[in-house]
Amino acid sequence: MPIPILVIAGTHSGVGKTSIAIGLMRAFTNQGLQVQPFKIGPDFIDPSHHQRATGRVSHNLDGWMLNQAQNCQIFEQACQGADLAIVEGVMGLFDGYGAESEAGSTAEMAKWLGAPVLLVINARSLARSAAALIAGYSNFDPDLRVAGVICNQVGSASHLERICSAVRRTVKVPILGGIPRTEPVKIPERHLGLWRAAELAETGYLDVLAKLVTDNLDLEGLVNMAKSVSDQPVATTDLAWKTDSHLSRFPKARIGIAQDQAFCFYYTVNLNLLEQAGAELITFSPLKDALPENLDGLYIGGGYPELHAEQLVENKGMRNAVAHFCQSGRPVYAECGGLMYLSQGLLENETYPFVGILPFWT
Repeated sequence: MPIPILVIAGTHSGVGKTSIAIGLMRAFTNQGLQVQPFKIGPDFIDPSHHQRATGRVSHNLDGWMLNQAQNCQIFEQACQGADLAIVEGVMGLFDGYGAESEAGSTAEMAKWLGAPVLLVINARSLARSAAALIAGYSNFDPDLRVAGVICNQVGSASHLERICSAVRRTVKVPILGGIPRTEPVKIPERHLGLWRAAELAETGYLDVLAKLVTDNLDLEGLVNMAKSVSDQPVATTDLAWKTDSHLSRFPKARIGIAQDQAFCFYYTVNLNLLEQAGAELITFSPLKDALPENLDGLYIGGGYPELHAEQLVENKGMRNAVAHFCQSGRPVYAECGGLMYLSQGLLENETYPFVGILPFWT
């Protein structure tokens, strides 16, 4: 049987789909369900909130970088032992790589998974016009099933009732609740997206969001909606590395993975593929550790080195060791913040010297 799925989409970015998705993940987890989270698109930050809300690693699904079969395999493998899958969309429901195609969009992924779409709208200053908005989104693509709507930023119970009345008369899509305007649960943002989950751990925001959705949404109706998933296609592409039978006779390649508050942007699937290809992954912190010994390669991912520049500079032993490693001819893969770390350094209000291997400043 296909696992129940909710694909949570927004009419546009900033409509509140992330907060609602996190709240639902936590609320259903609090009810004793094993909730498997997913994020559509290339996002590292939202999945950190998903994992903290559910206790399960959140995986990215991406219709631009991977084909349907590969996405379905990631979905199937991650859902082992889960009772419910909640998939947070990206941007607006139909927004993807370009204006003339659905490639990379939430709509495309929902159709690939055979999943119903829960549409989040910003209801502030809307009444009957909400029905026109919902009608447009539900009828735009006849192959997509918009199965329910959540109204965010509702002003009052009477405001929500006016919207529900207008929708009942014009659109066959149920309203499954309304979230009141509540500023204290707004998750702070910076460049690249929301604050990371670890930075908000002490605020109790997860349980605040869970209570908010529990008090204001029809959770039973949402579960029934999730169960209305159509038959899911069977994955035919194997993402596992095709290894030769003799590979096990050789020692594993030891790859150092920079992983801390400064370097934290990684896709779990990429790390899994490295292990399947015969790598032993050794995590370390450029902020506070020494570089592990006997490494065969380095992988320094993205993150926020600019927020931790002073501490990165202070760990001079790490900077020197990474520079020596780069000069040794062994492979180094560094992207985004990792690439910044290999540069001469950071020029902001002050000058922060980094590893100094690449001939530019950031």
